[in-house]
Amino acid sequence: MKALEASLTDKSSDRHVLYATLIIGVAAVVMLIFQLLGKFSGRGQHQGAFSWIEIAAEISVVVAIGWAGPLALREMDKRRQSSLLAMRARTQVETLFKMTDMLQSALVYSDANAVLRATAAKLLPGLGGALYVFNNSGDRLELSTAWCWPDESAPADAIAPAQCWALKRGKTHINLPGPDALRCQHHKEDTVLEIPMMARGEVYGLLVIQSGGDNAEAALLTAAPLAGALGDAMSLALSNIALREKLRTQALRDPLTGLYNRRYMEDVLDRYANLAERNESTLSVVMFDLDHFKRLNDEHGHALGDTVLSEVAASVMGAIRPCDVACRYGGEEFVVLLPDCSMAEGIAKAEVLRARIERLSENHGARISASFGVATIPDTSSKVADVLADADAALYRAKGDGRNRVMSAPHRVIRSIPKPSSAAA
Repeated sequence: MKALEASLTDKSSDRHVLYATLIIGVAAVVMLIFQLLGKFSGRGQHQGAFSWIEIAAEISVVVAIGWAGPLALREMDKRRQSSLLAMRARTQVETLFKMTDMLQSALVYSDANAVLRATAAKLLPGLGGALYVFNNSGDRLELSTAWCWPDESAPADAIAPAQCWALKRGKTHINLPGPDALRCQHHKEDTVLEIPMMARGEVYGLLVIQSGGDNAEAALLTAAPLAGALGDAMSLALSNIALREKLRTQALRDPLTGLYNRRYMEDVLDRYANLAERNESTLSVVMFDLDHFKRLNDEHGHALGDTVLSEVAASVMGAIRPCDVACRYGGEEFVVLLPDCSMAEGIAKAEVLRARIERLSENHGARISASFGVATIPDTSSKVADVLADADAALYRAKGDGRNRVMSAPHRVIRSIPKPSSAAA
């Protein structure tokens, strides 16, 4: 409606200027004609009439200029303001294009956060902001970055999706102060604009823009289009980063159990072995295999077998340290790397894992157990290739002795080189 009124006003001003231009043109032509008549034919008895006609033409010119001049000046000012707005919009678009280009090179969330802060400082000066990203489990949003936020109302460290109206509605939401306003539970009395970050039909995070003062609501409404453009660009960046992390995880982890795969374990084993040799510390390797797993699949189905593998992985992860590495070696065989762990400690840890796996039998009405083999650098093995083979040999001895037990590799014999005698010297 306002745009229509402005358009009609502009058309009316244009008509007024056009009429004034015509009046000035006609008056100028009349004045020129009478001047020519007076010069070539002589005014004579028509001298008085010619003078009054010229005076009337001059008066009409003055009136036309006085009538249309302010309109023309006002129109010129509008055109200038429109040009400034167009230049500002062009600058904003160029900034957004640069942001999108930079975000294509963002490999991790910290890179995307830096680009967002720099762009927001240019496009939304004087406004605070925060970016929330879903955690790995997807049950809450964690604060990824924040900028220009007042100290007295710092953004929350985490947000539950059920507490946010923007996420529940899937639309932009403004939190206004006052008892009658519809506000999210995670915000205080500040005025904020919340934009859900959506891409490819999924929600990846939440962009929050904050404003203070008496004109906070008006400032946020004015900034809403630019904030929405920032949110769209960041949504695609977060989607690409999440996809990259997913592909990286799939390359390193077993899809069924979530444990690391064999290739990653072998790389880590080399690093741990080199570190143990440099620090003169120990490295224990626990290898175990589920007993009669093929019979479990045949009698109870592969669905139960997959469930058992997943629960075994969870049991292992619940019993090891953050520095330990557990992997699915292949099929129903697993390997656990225990850095800075002696032979005795490795055997004790294997016994804990054996007991935890055996307790899974109570959940499924089927016998579930595992056989373990333990080897340690430098107690039983001297090289990386040997420690896996020694743990595997101990595992098969455990199976041969009746299964559901822990066996260790034999200690290696370190032969000392005799010193030459003085007589021989």
